[in-house]
Amino acid sequence: MFKHCVFLSLRSENEMPAIREAMAILAGLVDKVDGMSDFAWGPNRDFERKSQAYQCGFVVTFANREAHLAYEVHPDHVRAGGMLVAACRGGADGIFVTDLEIG
Repeated sequence: MFKHCVFLSLRSENEMPAIREAMAILAGLVDKVDGMSDFAWGPNRDFERKSQAYQCGFVVTFANREAHLAYEVHPDHVRAGGMLVAACRGGADGIFVTDLEIG
């Protein structure tokens, strides 16, 4: 199992409507992608003051790499991903991704 963790550096707060729409699309993939078990997103509170550049993010749990690959190519992910790239500072450079293997 692994956690797909994505953090977004937004161009401005005006991007939040597009972010909310993209998050709704991604959340809908839980019922469409086998092996994708949950999706959660929210604002970055940055209590340790180490990630001010990233205003929000999301975490997805996948059973295995195959599930993640199915998510990557799903048309809803491609659509939402394009929305996120458009909303982030520097486009794709404004998106930080980590995939943590659990267990």
